[in-house]
Amino acid sequence: MTIHAQKSAPSLKVDRSACAGHGLCYGAAPDLVDSDDQGYPVVVAEPVPQELRDQLGALVEMCPERALSVEFPTSKG
Repeated sequence: MTIHAQKSAPSLKVDRSACAGHGLCYGAAPDLVDSDDQGYPVVVAEPVPQELRDQLGALVEMCPERALSVEFPTSKG
């Protein structure tokens, strides 16, 4: 991945205050999300690699607490 591609790549964000630790995200996308010692999600692919980006929409939608979101970098200039 080039430096430009990394800067324009989306990131998966977890709102830990909204998360209830159901585990659906890391069960569905272990290449993107793992769990910490308390069962809460930890994003392991930052920024999200091109080959995993097609999973983001479904992953965000499956969270019953709506604790996941996708953040796209803003361009300056």
